[in-house]
This record gives sequence, C-alpha cells and structure tokens, in this order.
Amino acid sequence: MEAPQYVAARVQQALAEDGRTHELGIRVDIRGDQLFLRGQVSGAQQRLRLGEVAHETAPDLHVHNEIKVVEAHEPGEDEHLD
Repeated sequence: MEAPQYVAARVQQALAEDGRTHELGIRVDIRGDQLFLRGQVSGAQQRLRLGEVAHETAPDLHVHNEIKVVEAHEPGEDEHLD
C-alpha cells in the first residue's frame, strides 16, 4: 500500500497538471481510506472538476470535497490616497 503522503502528492500533482483543473491552491489530506480536499475556488464547476480528478487519481479512497466556492467581484472604484 502506498504511503499517504505519496498519494496526497500524486493527487496534488494531478490537480495542478490536469487540463480540466490547473489548480495549485488545494490542500489534500489522507486519513485512512478517506481523502479530503480543502481550499477555495471561484466556481462550482471547478469544485466539481477537482473532485472528479481526485477520484480518478485515487479511486480506492473516499473523496470528501470540502472546497469552498467564493464569489469573485469586479474591482470597485479606485482608491485615492492623499
């Protein structure tokens, strides 16, 4: 059986390199047969894709997608400093 830190590294590499995701800021934790994804993304579709890639990379683990979707707003007015 592969050591948990190697599985986590393999999943993180897949999340970064897969053409569907290209995501670097996701934390991957392994606890027994459980894989936890944590972090923030700007859309629900990206969250789902990350879960899919993680499952494909480590199919024997139960994936818990705890990634939060955050709203990205357009910048407001320029801040003027006197």
